[in-house]
Order: sequence, then C-alpha cells, then structure tokens
Amino acid sequence: MLYYLFQWIDKAFHFPGSRLMGYISFRASMAIIFSLIITMIFGGSIIRTLKRLQVGETIRDLGLAGEKAKAGTPTMGGMIIILGIIIPTLLLTRLDNVYIQIMLFSTCWMGAIGFADDYIKVFLKNKQGLKAIFKVAGQVILGLVVGFVMLYHEQVVVRLPKEEALANHFKIMQTIVLNDIAHNRSAEYAYVKTSMTNVPFLKGNNFDYEWLTHFIGDNGPSLLWLFFIPIVIFIVIAVSNAANLTDGLDGLATGVSAIIAATLVILAYVSGNSIVADYLNIYYLPYTSELVVFASALFGSCVGFLWYNTFPAKVFMGDTGSLTLGAVIAVLAILLRKELLIPLMCGVFFIETLSVTLQVTYFKYTKKKYGEGRRIFLMSPLHHHYQKLGYHEATIATRFWIVSLFLAILTIVTLKLR
Repeated sequence: MLYYLFQWIDKAFHFPGSRLMGYISFRASMAIIFSLIITMIFGGSIIRTLKRLQVGETIRDLGLAGEKAKAGTPTMGGMIIILGIIIPTLLLTRLDNVYIQIMLFSTCWMGAIGFADDYIKVFLKNKQGLKAIFKVAGQVILGLVVGFVMLYHEQVVVRLPKEEALANHFKIMQTIVLNDIAHNRSAEYAYVKTSMTNVPFLKGNNFDYEWLTHFIGDNGPSLLWLFFIPIVIFIVIAVSNAANLTDGLDGLATGVSAIIAATLVILAYVSGNSIVADYLNIYYLPYTSELVVFASALFGSCVGFLWYNTFPAKVFMGDTGSLTLGAVIAVLAILLRKELLIPLMCGVFFIETLSVTLQVTYFKYTKKKYGEGRRIFLMSPLHHHYQKLGYHEATIATRFWIVSLFLAILTIVTLKLR
C-alpha cells in the first residue's frame, strides 16, 4: 500500500525521497524494520492477552530437565510471527505480483490450519489437536495451488536466450533485446514457460521436470502436472512438518527459521536481479524481486519473535507458527526454483525429521525381530537426545543455530561451486 502511495506522490508532486519505494533494497530494509517493530513491541501486548485468556502450553512428562517450569507458558505465539510477515508485506510490496499473492495465501492458509490445531488443544482440551488427516489435507491444497500457479500462471516465467528457448520448444511468452555494453553486443532473450529448476553443484545447473515425462511419448508435456504437482505437495508437507518437529526447545525453530529466511533473501535477490543472475549463471526470474521484501519480513518477524522466544521463553509459537514457517519456507524455495537446495538450506529441519524416522523405523524393526523395541537415540527428535545427555537447552539451540548458519553459507556457495 505504501508502495502505491509513494508512487502516486512521486508522479503527482515529485516529492523528494518518494522514489525510494521503487528500490527493492530500501523496501526490504523497511520490511525488516517494520516486522521487528510489530513483533517486538506489539508482541508483548499479544503475550499479555494470551496470558489473560489462559492460553497456556500443556507439557507432557517426558522426563526432560526444566519441562515442568514451562507448563502454562502462553502458546499460539505464531500469531505474532504471522502479523510480522503480513503487515509489512501488505505495506511494502506490489500486491498485483503473483508471487506476493501466493506467499500471502500460503501464510494465511497455513496460519489458519495451525491456529485451528492450537485452538483444539488449548480451548477444547484435546491434546491431539486437529486430526492429522485435516492438517495433511490443508498442506496438500496449498501444494496444489502452488504447483498449478508455477505451471500455468503467465507471470511465472524464466528468461532464457531465445536460441535456447527455441531449441527446447519452450512456450515463449515475450521476447526482448538486451544490450551488453561491456562486450559491445546485443542479445535476444525470451520469457518462457518452463518447469526447469536450478540444481546445486552441477555445471549445467539445471533440471527440467518435463524430462520425467519422456517415457510417455508425445503426450508427455501435457501430463507434466501428474509429476510436478505431487513433488510440490511432498516438499510442502515435508518442510512444514519438519519445522513443526524442530519446535521443541526455546528459540530453536525460530532461530533456525531466521537463518533460513536470511538465506532466502539472498536467493530471491540474485534470482530477481538480471545482472547478478547472469553473472552467477542461474535463471533470471522476472517479478521475483518482490520476494526479497517478503523474505525480509519473514526474517525480521523471526528475529523479533526470538526476543520473547529465546530461553527462558515467554511464549511458544505453537503449530500456528511452526506449520506456517515450514510451509512458507518451502513455497519460497519452490517459487525461486531452489527447492533442490532445501535438504542443505534446511539441514537442521532435515536432520530432526530423519532422527524421528530412524528412531521409529528401528524401534518397529527390532520389536518385530527381537520382541523388544530398541532405540538409536535416547529420545527423538534429535534435540531431545542431547537433552537426555545433559546438555542445557540453550546450549543445544545455540549450537543448532551455528550448524544452520554453516549450512546457509554453504547454500550460498553452491551458486558458484559447480
């Protein structure tokens, strides 16, 4: 909204400074500031309201140090994060941009599902919360929406050299001629509809999901959605639930999500800037520069929420926050065609999920074979294993942040490391 207001002021009055809103870097910086103000200042009021409504966390007795002290701590604090994302996005982005529209939908949709889960747990006193089938159904719907937008919306395009676009028979939406001043030459480019994505570590750095349909024959391209949509759904479900599993210690999921969000800010910037994208030899994705502002708001809201969520936590995000954060991160990566970087970028989420999978699988296997279930870890997810070993939860959270920071740096390095 502010973007459109300042555009009007600049055209009508040529007011000094009104053009600042036209710069992505300025709006991204303001998004961080706004989200920090919203989460840090208004977060306190929301926490007091949650206390007054007795929206407290029910702690299961898992035999972990300090868990009794957490009983009654306000939950559903994910509302603070969501407000810190939505308000700056509405104020500072171009709302006619399909990428922003899909991110706002993803945030509100998963926020509503997480809120329903927390509401059932807290107010209806049902510890199971929303039935798993409904949560998964909500994630599937989000995956369907994102997948079909990626395949069929006219704004979702990739810029390629026209010769390459014609050689690969891509659907060309528009052609442009760019002048390369440094080499004193002009090149013709095409905006094309394609299911291509970036692949880390490989020199060619690309993979086309349409290749999965080659065995079908000439009708393969028309059936691309049968392969692409399930992949998108799987990514959304996996990352959303992984973030939910990671949310088990004060500040753990929030800090990790903040680092991932900062990484996505960089990925969105390089993908949405034609000069940088050409230099790095990655796809230039028109219209995605607005995602820099959204990802900045995501980063600011996570950092601001960490003010209250770090040990000892004054509020928990609940499923309202964790399911939303995971889904938003997944959708951002998909829109930026960096979904194959998720296992690396979201490595902490991946390890936490893997620890649960290994624990459950091994327990069932040994119970069937030996008549007695055995465990790989003292407790899963992995952060509880370290708690059982005697590590303080603040130490565990901080060290997981460090690991996440290392993985984030490695993710950025993959842009050139091939």
